[in-house]
Formats: sequence, C-alpha cells, structure tokens
Amino acid sequence: MNQDRKNFVVFAVIAALILFGWPLIQNKFFPSNPPATKIVDGKQVPLPKPEADPTADTPAAIRDRRVVLAETPRVAIDTPRLKGSINLKGARIDDLVLLDYKETVAKDSAPIRLLSPAGATGAYFAGFGWRTNGLNPPAADTVWTASAPVLRPDQPVTLSSSNGQGQQFRITLSVDKDYMFTVQQTVANGGTAPVPVAAYGYINRGISADPDSWTIHVGPMSVNNGSANYGPNWKDLDKAPTRFTTTGGWLGFTDKYWLATMIPDQAKTFDGQFRAGAGQTYQADYTLQPQTLAPGRQVTQTTRFFAGAKEVALLDRYTDKEGATKLDYALDWGYLRVLEKPIFYYLDWLFRLIGNFGVAIILLTVTIRALMFPIAQRQFASMAAMRAVQPKMKALQERYKDDKVRMQQEVMALYKQEKVNPLAGCLPTLIQIPIFYALYKVLMLTIEMRHQHFVLWIKDLSAPDPLTPVNLFGLLPFVPPHFIAIGVVPILLGISMYFQFKMNPQPMDDAQKQVFAILPWVLMFVMAPFAVGLQVYWITTNCISILQQRLLYARHPGLKQPVAK
Repeated sequence: MNQDRKNFVVFAVIAALILFGWPLIQNKFFPSNPPATKIVDGKQVPLPKPEADPTADTPAAIRDRRVVLAETPRVAIDTPRLKGSINLKGARIDDLVLLDYKETVAKDSAPIRLLSPAGATGAYFAGFGWRTNGLNPPAADTVWTASAPVLRPDQPVTLSSSNGQGQQFRITLSVDKDYMFTVQQTVANGGTAPVPVAAYGYINRGISADPDSWTIHVGPMSVNNGSANYGPNWKDLDKAPTRFTTTGGWLGFTDKYWLATMIPDQAKTFDGQFRAGAGQTYQADYTLQPQTLAPGRQVTQTTRFFAGAKEVALLDRYTDKEGATKLDYALDWGYLRVLEKPIFYYLDWLFRLIGNFGVAIILLTVTIRALMFPIAQRQFASMAAMRAVQPKMKALQERYKDDKVRMQQEVMALYKQEKVNPLAGCLPTLIQIPIFYALYKVLMLTIEMRHQHFVLWIKDLSAPDPLTPVNLFGLLPFVPPHFIAIGVVPILLGISMYFQFKMNPQPMDDAQKQVFAILPWVLMFVMAPFAVGLQVYWITTNCISILQQRLLYARHPGLKQPVAK
C-alpha cells in the first residue's frame, strides 16, 4: 500500500471515530438544549433547617401540587414577573412561577415553575429561621401570622410569631419588580435574660433536569472568600458535605437558565454549607454569626433571596449597583469571559434594534468578518507567496530527503530568502477559534436567546434544528435516532463548507484532496446537535468567506494557477 493510500485509510478511521464517538463527547462536554421543564420525578425529602435531621420533614406521599398548596394557609405573591405564594406553615417560599418564560415554544405552554412545595413532585423551596442554641424560635410546623394577604413590590408582608418566653419573632418580606426578595429577620427580647440570636436560611431541592457539563455548570454554586466556586457537584455531596466560612458572597443552586440563591448581609460573616439528604435531595444553607440580644432590645438580620432567570443585564445590575458580590458569576462564562460578555452585549443590542435574534447573529458575523478582513488579506498574500515557492520547496525536499536536518535548514533559508512566513496563513483561523467558542458560550449560556424565533420552522435558536429529511420533515410518524437526525440547517452548513473548501487552492497530494472532500460532511454531523444559532453564525461566515475569497483571488490571481511541477 503506497503512502497516499495509507494516509487516506488513517483519515477514514479518524473520520469514523468522529462520526460515531462524537455523540458521546458532545453529550458530556457540549450538551444541546435540555428540556425547558424543571420538574424532577420521584420523592423529594426536604430539610427544614440547618440543624434538623434530614428525614425530619419527609412527606407521607407525593401528592398533586394543587392539593399540597391547599393544605396550608398562604400569602400570595403577585409581581409583574412572578406568581406564587408563601407557606405560612414554616415560613417558606415554596410556590413560584416565572411569568416571562414558558416551558416550551407552544402558545399554550405553561410558565416555568421554579419553586414547588414539599410533598409535591419537583419540590424546591427556601425557608428562613433562627438556630435553637440558647433560643426557642418558632418550630418548623409553626403557622405564622401575616400582616397582609398579598406580597407585591409596593406592599411588604410581615410574618409574626412568639415563643411564650418573651421573645417576639418577625420575618418581613419584600420583593422588587424582578426576582429579588429581601428577608428581614427580627427578634425582640421581652424576656428577663439575654439570648443568642443567629439567623439562618436554606434552599432545598432535588437534582436538576439540566445536565452538568464541562462548559456549563449546573448544581450547587457559591461565591465565598472573593471567589466563584462552580461546585461541588451532586455526586460530591453524596459523599460528604461541603462547608465554608466567608464575609460577603452567596450560595444556592443554579440551572442552565434559572437561579435560586441566598445573599446574606455582605458585610457580615456567615457559615455556609451544601449537603445531601435522603431520596436525592440537596440543601444549601447558611448561618449568620450569633449575636447576644439583651432584654428590652431587638436585632434585625437581613438576607436577600434571588429566585428567577439568569438575565445578563439583571445580574450585572444586582452586582454593580446593588452590592450582590459577583452575582453575575452565576453565569458560567469561563476563561473567555472578557470576550464573551462584549459579544453578548453587542448581539443583544442588535437584537433590540432589529427584533430578530437570527438576523442579529448574521449582523454580528458580518461585523466580526469586517474587522478581520485586513488579516484575511494578509493571509491570502501569504498563501500566494507560499504557493509560489512550493516548486522550490519540493525540489529541496527531493534533494535532501535522506538528510532531514539539512532539509529543514534549507527550507527555512528559502522562507527567509523569499520573505515568506508559513504561519501567517494560520492567524485568521487561530483568531476565529476563541471567537467561535465565545459565541458558542453566549448562545448556549444566555437565556436571552432561549425560544427566540428566526424564520419558518426555526422557533428556538438555542435548540438543535428539529426539521430533518430523515422522516420526510415529520410526515413519517417516527423520531429518527439522534445520530442521524440531521436537520435542514446542518445540511446547509455542510453545503456552504463544501463550496468554501472548493474555493480554496487544491493541494497537490491526492490523499489531502480526499480529506478536504469529505471534511465538510463530517463537520455537518458534528455540528448537527448544536444550537441553530451557532450554525447560522457558521453558515454566514462561510458565505462571507466565499465572497472574500472571490475578491482576494482577483487580487492574487496566482493562487488559482496550478502549482508548477
């Protein structure tokens, strides 16, 4: 078998590994759009407070949510963006839906449910109280008295209770027009002796339906001691709790698009922890440092509770203007944060200007390629120079084929003599890689593109293309396997890459020609599970590349000429 055939066999094996192994790699490191619902089947076993036994609040059986909600007295939550209720039994925020977001793209889809009460499917809730060390606070089953029936942005609600020993307890809840609650926990000591007061808060939930991956963290998250910590993960907590002490910061749980987190007083020191309970439930909780409360005095300890969508501008506002330390890090931007956030804000500005996210992606692509056009010109000039010296380089390789060191020296001398830089042609590609990855993170991570319509059947740019010719675009009553469910947009991507590759100078080596002939179709399969928005970007950049190449070939006609033998 000659060398060309060996090269082609090696490439064919590699291509087969990519085609058949990519779904496994993609699911682990680059997950596609998950189901919009946050419901987790199975029993939920909530932990009522940090010092409680994990099984102390186990519901007798999972029941219909409406039945569970009707079992206890409640205060309604009514804001422009939130609906739900506060459970007066135990002072829990355990019923919350996000009015601006739907579970699916269907017109009659229900809004996203973020929080749900214990005893119902997908239990996910938060509660606030005080430690019992030297204090007798209201118990977990205490029914509090509310000052008003509805919590609104302009109408706080105060929950009150007493312990019969002289201490009065109040939890004053307020909410802004977005997703931030403020929780003021007050103890008034009407007794005859001082008491220690240490407020706590907790969030309890089951495992998220969103996959945790190398690129997007889902699960427990905190900011403590000045650093954002994307972990531990669920399996870590099954082995052992995670604890920390910090001044400033927050802790809670993050999904791909949603966040529930507690933000204690940023000037106070608190102890935080994540731990696992029974039945695959997990709890984040914090406790403020105890304060001694003298008779006749009262003390108020304040915490904020964020429960809502991870909107970029909103998280930035809470961080920069309202003092929530690094709350914007709830979005797992990663190492290219400095590149990703400007891309997002420019893309978001284009979207608000035009009203179509797909068109905004196309205009973003045009902008990026326009900025890179001078570099592309230098790349083509370098390619033209390299093509001109290829006959001389081939001659050197033949002359010194038995002396590799001498051959390398002569080739480098040739580059210097002809003023050719073989790496100059790689520069645009090297620049494109971080830009492409940054755009991938922007499109996959930010909720602003979720359920955004583009054209025709593309109703969600953050999801893979749902229309595939494999089942005749839905006419045949079956769902094709994930591996072969190649949508229309990925096919267009493969076609655009094919014509772009055809525009490139053809290599002399036959094996290389075969590689470049099959590569567009390999990449078509690789890109098929990704968000349509990312594919729109790549198709646009391919089309622009073809136009640029036609222009630059006109300036460097030598590139179209066959290499002299």
